[in-house]
Amino acid sequence: MNYTGAEIIIKLLERQGIKTMAGIPGGANLPMYDALSRSEQIRHVLARHEQGAGFIAQGQARATGRPAVFLATSGPGVTNTITALADAKLDSIPVICISGQVPQALIGTDAFQEIDAYGLSVPVTKHSYFVKSAAELLHVIPSAFRIAQSGRPGPILIDVPKDVQMERIAVDEWPATGEKEPGPQFRFSDLQRAAEMINQAERPIVYAGGGAIHGEAHRELKELAERIHAPVTTTLMGLGAFPASHEQSIGMLGMHAARYTNMALEESDLLIALGARFDDRATGKVAQFCPNAKIVHIDIDAAELHKIKTAHVGIVADLASALKQLIPITEARRRQAWMERVAELKRDFPLQMPDADSATSAYGIIRSTQSICSSDTIVTTDVGQHQMRAAQAFRFETPRRWLTSGGLGTMGFGLPAAIGAALEKPESSVVCFSGDGSLMMNIQELATAAEEGVNVKIVLCNNNSLGLVHQQQTLFYGKNIFASNFSKAQDFAMIARGFGVAAYDLGQCDDPNGLLRKALSERGPAVINVPIDVAHRVFPMVPPGGANSEMIHEHIEEAVGV
Repeated sequence: MNYTGAEIIIKLLERQGIKTMAGIPGGANLPMYDALSRSEQIRHVLARHEQGAGFIAQGQARATGRPAVFLATSGPGVTNTITALADAKLDSIPVICISGQVPQALIGTDAFQEIDAYGLSVPVTKHSYFVKSAAELLHVIPSAFRIAQSGRPGPILIDVPKDVQMERIAVDEWPATGEKEPGPQFRFSDLQRAAEMINQAERPIVYAGGGAIHGEAHRELKELAERIHAPVTTTLMGLGAFPASHEQSIGMLGMHAARYTNMALEESDLLIALGARFDDRATGKVAQFCPNAKIVHIDIDAAELHKIKTAHVGIVADLASALKQLIPITEARRRQAWMERVAELKRDFPLQMPDADSATSAYGIIRSTQSICSSDTIVTTDVGQHQMRAAQAFRFETPRRWLTSGGLGTMGFGLPAAIGAALEKPESSVVCFSGDGSLMMNIQELATAAEEGVNVKIVLCNNNSLGLVHQQQTLFYGKNIFASNFSKAQDFAMIARGFGVAAYDLGQCDDPNGLLRKALSERGPAVINVPIDVAHRVFPMVPPGGANSEMIHEHIEEAVGV
């Protein structure tokens, strides 16, 4: 049969199992939308901004682990996607953006809405394509899905000129779908060396990153940790890879970790790094990170080995596969003295969460929300103080329940990502912790949430400022508060209702806990405004550029210099 390039794109997406995708139509991608309108399998979600569409796709991919697709037109349409693609690149998320482009005959003429999408996207994607014929699509689409999810996952851009979308060709046989490739081969002798180091260690710590989730290795991670009886810390991106309630869990490490976590790392003699990349927010000053520890590092990406810290044993491997072979050759033993020392650090240097029993305090709103929500609730965040408090205070027992922008730290991520997660997991509740600064970045997606009727609750920690900027200016810039306070306060409840979204204000009621319970229990999208005092900071905190051993805590705030 004969198909247009646009029809080929939609048919191939259907064959890849795509059921829902977000996007915005425009002149250069209208042939794709025309073909999409006739699909009986794929439901389109109209985003209100292409960056929002990209983050909706990220929410889908992060919640499921499968590649997600979003659409954009040429010119400003595709430039609006760059932040979402860059965010996906740094957090290893498999999303595919298919963008329309002006006809090939107009490329290079500065035509209306012409932009070099391929050139712009190369630094922020795992791979990019510029498609020159309809026939190429039969290879490009499956290849994009294969690359997006194989090895270290990442984003793909496919730029398709309008004339290619309209070109008609005969398709006698559809290509095989693009599937995830097997992980790289590794030497068993390297695993034996790693096992010897683990067996000899007296104070090992398992350090798990986002790769433990991307690699579906959480079961093996738990089995290894229990077998060798070692504490487990996770990065911001690794929350949920190891149960927070487990007696061996020591929580998140790094810039906003509990003090005992970073102190335990200082005393460790072996760091078992699994799917982690030694990010600066985790390590602090690298030279002083785990100064007495040898390092075993297993990661799917060879470029991450020895990049920040030189490993004594570095293994490029699919994490789950490597752990399955490593576990039987490690010694099952109780490290009672080490676990007692960690318990002592926990007792002496616990994480402080002031006013945690109040639904209108900075930490209390996080704890109260979790106490009301079901165990399968998915949490997304924007970026700032609320993000760090959620990471500290919300306890995650399973993977893919915590969706946050880690590497790029993108304000505006939370709401559209929550929409994407809710589209994929309609049976689950989705809570987005946001700040008033972050929510304003993509607030237009409230219209998408209302239109789709997604079960998303935006818990708005509203301190009328850019809270984390305000905190750093207070601590490190002589309290010179500049451009971080908002001179006008927004009525977010009124704004939400204007979009057709339910709104609740915990600052305007006599029973905040009761109103929060009511808001979270009702179906559909809602904004829950929670007034927060800007003086409530997030602690502990490692000073920018400092070592993890130099954490600041609230009691010494006034002593910190410029």
